[in-house]
Amino acid sequence: MKESLKIFKALCDETRLKIVEFLLTGEKCVCKIVPFSQRSQSTVSIHLSKLENLGIVVSRREGKSVYYRVVNKKVVKILNIINQKEV
Repeated sequence: MKESLKIFKALCDETRLKIVEFLLTGEKCVCKIVPFSQRSQSTVSIHLSKLENLGIVVSRREGKSVYYRVVNKKVVKILNIINQKEV
C-alpha cells in the first residue's frame, strides 16, 4: 500500500504527471523535457529528482546531457489505463 500511495502522490502534481506521460514514449533528454513541460530547468530538475528517488524514472548521463526514462511498470500500466479511449 505504501508504494501505491507514493506513486499517486508523485503523479498528483501536474508537472510530474506531464513529465512522466512525456517519457512514456521513450527516453528523453532534459533538453527536450524542459521545453515540453514549459517549466524552468531548475523546476524540472527538482521534479525529476523526486521521480527518480521514488523509483519511477531512472537517469543516465551521456557527456553533458542527462536522459530519463520510466522504469516503474505499475506507473506505465496506470497511465495506459487512464489514457485509454473508451469505445
